Amino acid sequence: MLARFRAAQEPGIARLKALAAAGSLPAVRSGPRLSLAATLAAPPLAVIAEYKRASPSKGAINLVLSPEDVAVQYARGGASAISVLTEEAHFQGSLGFLERMTGPGLPLLRKDFLLDPLQLVETAATPAAAALVIVRMFETDAALAEMLRTAESLGVEAVVEVFDETDLHRARVAMAALEQAVTPRILQVNNRDLDTLRTDMTTSARLAALRQPGELWISASGMSRPQDLAQMRALRYDGVLVGSSLMAAPDPGSALHELLSEVRP
Repeated sequence: MLARFRAAQEPGIARLKALAAAGSLPAVRSGPRLSLAATLAAPPLAVIAEYKRASPSKGAINLVLSPEDVAVQYARGGASAISVLTEEAHFQGSLGFLERMTGPGLPLLRKDFLLDPLQLVETAATPAAAALVIVRMFETDAALAEMLRTAESLGVEAVVEVFDETDLHRARVAMAALEQAVTPRILQVNNRDLDTLRTDMTTSARLAALRQPGELWISASGMSRPQDLAQMRALRYDGVLVGSSLMAAPDPGSALHELLSEVRP
């Protein structure tokens, strides 16, 4: 699947390169940017609720609710931040959803399969607080490190996603190469392997033992019960990212409120 996700990025990257050649890239958004890291650092457990209209494994999930409606519902339900899927080919997302979900004032994470630093320039022109950087999208450590440097230079927090110990090592090498020793760094453990689309909740449990100081950790995918969130809190995760189980509900905000019942009495 990752090969398909990479291929789907090519038209957008070509468009951005043409804009760069013409000196027409969008300007970096002025003013302060919300911090996802600060939200994750606040106890007891941050929940990043995802606006996700479709996926390769589930097809269409919920095409009826607008980004504005879901943002309001998530804020009402107790979300700490919102993940916005902007990938178009497989998830029916749009970069424009970021602007449309600013109403409640929660930090926004741009979730996409970013490959090129120009995509981070594009991200910095939006209200996104952070952008997802998936380690396995990059064939070389140098390319991964360049993405992280670009994010840092633009003031966009990088959420670095890993699936196993090898990814985690690559992520830490790339983060160590950053010029500014800014902490905390944000690592996201995805329980769904995007190469196979299989979900294994033991991934978060296994990798949690490898946490180091100066890091904030998010567990993503596969969580649909209050007990799942309680387990991640017990494993000392700072946040969880939940998408499909919320978006499949008629009222995602109410579904989120129920999901939070064991971690926020």
